[in-house]
Amino acid sequence: MLGLPEGSLLVLMALTASASYIAAPAAIRTAVPQANIGLAMLAALGITFPFNVIIGIPLYHYLIGLTG
Repeated sequence: MLGLPEGSLLVLMALTASASYIAAPAAIRTAVPQANIGLAMLAALGITFPFNVIIGIPLYHYLIGLTG
């Protein structure tokens, strides 16, 4: 897959999945000025990050194994 070693592919997948941690709160602030930015930050960092660490990274590793 993309000609990358498994470790590099895993890091690429994790970074791609985590791009929303930075982009989502800024997009919410721009799209809905009256939105509670603290709630958007909580959702991005408090929910999505642990999900990615606990479930996402092992899932990405499993998917890489299927393609190998």
